[in-house]
Amino acid sequence: MPATSLLGRLRRRDPGYAVLRRAARLTLVASVVFYGCRYGAGSSVLATYGLFGTIAAGAFAQLPGPAPQRARILVISLPAVWALIAAGSLLAWSTWAAAGGMLVIGFVVAFGGVGNPRLVGWASAFQLFYILASFPPYQPDTLPQRLGGVTLAIVLLAAAEVLLWPDPVPVSYRQRLADAADGVAAFLDTTARALTEPHPDHAGRDARRRRAYDMVGPLDLARNPPAWAPTAAGAQDRALRICAAALREVLAEADRLAADIPPEPIPDLAAARLLRVGADTTRAAGRSLVPGGAPVDLGGLDAVVGRAEAAVGAAVGQPPDVPRSCRDATALALADQVRVFAVGARLATGLRLDGVDAPPGLFDYARHNEWTLYRWQFRSHLAPRSAHLHSSLRLAVALAVARVAAGLLQLTHGFWVLLATLTVLRTSAADTRSALRPSVLGTVAGALVSGAVMLLVDLPIVYAVVLPVTLILAFGVGRLLGPVWQQALFTVLLTVVFAQLDPQGWRLAEARLVDVLLGAVIGVLAGVAIWPRGASHDLRHNAVHYLAASADAVEETVEAVLGGAPSPQRSIDRVRRQLVLLDSSYCQYHSERHDPHRQQVNWDAVLSAGHYVVPGVGSLLRRNPPGCLAGWPAAAALLRDAVARLRSAYDEVAEEVTHGRSSGPSPAPVTCADELERVRPLLGSVDPQAVRHLVEVDRWLAALADTLALARIRRETPGEPPGKP
Repeated sequence: MPATSLLGRLRRRDPGYAVLRRAARLTLVASVVFYGCRYGAGSSVLATYGLFGTIAAGAFAQLPGPAPQRARILVISLPAVWALIAAGSLLAWSTWAAAGGMLVIGFVVAFGGVGNPRLVGWASAFQLFYILASFPPYQPDTLPQRLGGVTLAIVLLAAAEVLLWPDPVPVSYRQRLADAADGVAAFLDTTARALTEPHPDHAGRDARRRRAYDMVGPLDLARNPPAWAPTAAGAQDRALRICAAALREVLAEADRLAADIPPEPIPDLAAARLLRVGADTTRAAGRSLVPGGAPVDLGGLDAVVGRAEAAVGAAVGQPPDVPRSCRDATALALADQVRVFAVGARLATGLRLDGVDAPPGLFDYARHNEWTLYRWQFRSHLAPRSAHLHSSLRLAVALAVARVAAGLLQLTHGFWVLLATLTVLRTSAADTRSALRPSVLGTVAGALVSGAVMLLVDLPIVYAVVLPVTLILAFGVGRLLGPVWQQALFTVLLTVVFAQLDPQGWRLAEARLVDVLLGAVIGVLAGVAIWPRGASHDLRHNAVHYLAASADAVEETVEAVLGGAPSPQRSIDRVRRQLVLLDSSYCQYHSERHDPHRQQVNWDAVLSAGHYVVPGVGSLLRRNPPGCLAGWPAAAALLRDAVARLRSAYDEVAEEVTHGRSSGPSPAPVTCADELERVRPLLGSVDPQAVRHLVEVDRWLAALADTLALARIRRETPGEPPGKP
């Protein structure tokens, strides 16, 4: 049966009925507001603004968070909505005045998403409020009715969000992070047991490894909806992104250590103690992210790390044990990343860093208030290369041109032109072209159906009766069936509404078609002519500079250890500045659509490479002070060779980032056995302490190369953990 097939298709596309629940809430609120204002109060103005206020806030706004949070955002936004409607109503006296207001408001509203990309979902609704009010007739005396209709709609919609079929709260990013921390901690515990127990459980360790990778994978921003991903400029969202990067590195270090477990376990191994306390701290930091969780205590981790570092410094006079030194170096690097994760968890829950020794570089922003952070974010994007600036100007110019065209052509329903422009225009030309076809095809189909119906039916009561049906079809069924259906059913809905507000017969469908085609043409021309590449170009540009800065910092750090250069602080500062720009441009890029058939850069891995460099340099130089390997030519030659290969890897990743295609296979990870073969010829009568310095620095470079390999463009191998080469 066709009906059964359609219901099955809808059920598969909306398994939790979230879309249909939202459509039902919108339908009920819109129907109550429209009927009450149009037929109860007898006011077309109240009905128009009440209905379109419901549609703008309920359908065009993509608000984040659970139902109470969305309701709170709706109510708090009312003053901004009033201001936009008032501005549009007062500027509607002139086409050029309204277009100038559209240019300014369009830019300000769009650029406001710089501080929090999740607000972009509310931006379309804000623009619609101004657009609707800025068209004739110029009737400033009706402003109270306009504001009253919108206020009634938004208040009822906010109440419906909480009281009527509220959506189940999806798993938040903080909860995902907490779950992933628990999975990683379990893998750390298993790896620690494998280092000390006589009969390690290899099958159990492999199962926990796979589970840890499966739980860390969903932390990628690309695998989270924009409304829930931590993409804002504020301290808590920044901390969550740093937490995710640190947890990936904890898992990667644990994986390296697991690969280097000796055939015979060694009791009382320092690496095992670091793993156990790292597991406890990771688990506690993850639980602190859950509402009601206790803040993590770093005292235990710091004590064990301090004893391990003291043991490293007390190794004078003992024969060098390269494999053990390698494992200790890996475990200390793991502990450093656990500490980054724990400090980030404190910030993510709103706590301050008072009395906490934060890793240098990554958390400097935490010393500033939210307004300062947002001000820096806005200021950094008022630059010629900013993708945020480009997309905001593009949208503002397109809407202003559409407003001028609608005014000069004296179109009866000119706001449909701007609505079509807003619907079609995206942040890149590719996305704009993708949105054009369904918009035009759906509008044509909807106009044909609407015109035919209005030729046959000329009774307003019929359209009043079918209004709820068209609402549920447009915002529920249409959204599930696809963009063409959604646009067609939305066209039918507008016909049903205006058949009651301003009856024009079949010419209403004709006007809708002409307006949408004009708006689509303007949107496409703006998308193609004005900075058509979107955020991807800005992101790639920032990533190349970021990778170059990271390579410079690594090279200067090694030269400092060899006694040939001062502290690399200036290079680290440059990495941090580039990291902020890269992080911000990636957050916008995350909100765009991308070709699924094109090879994509693993941007989370690119960001993680810098997250590993910035705190890693400070920890490395604390245990291996500048000049500790001076006067050992063989060590200098080995390390400079490793740095040269690592810089080539940075250059290769930068090349892939620039062109979006693979430049070759990823290098294989370096194990402690490989490192032993590299270091063995240098041992001789060298001081064991110098050998430990050499092993830790060389191991740090190898870990950097492994981390960088994750950023390479490649095809996933079936059966391997996501993102693990």
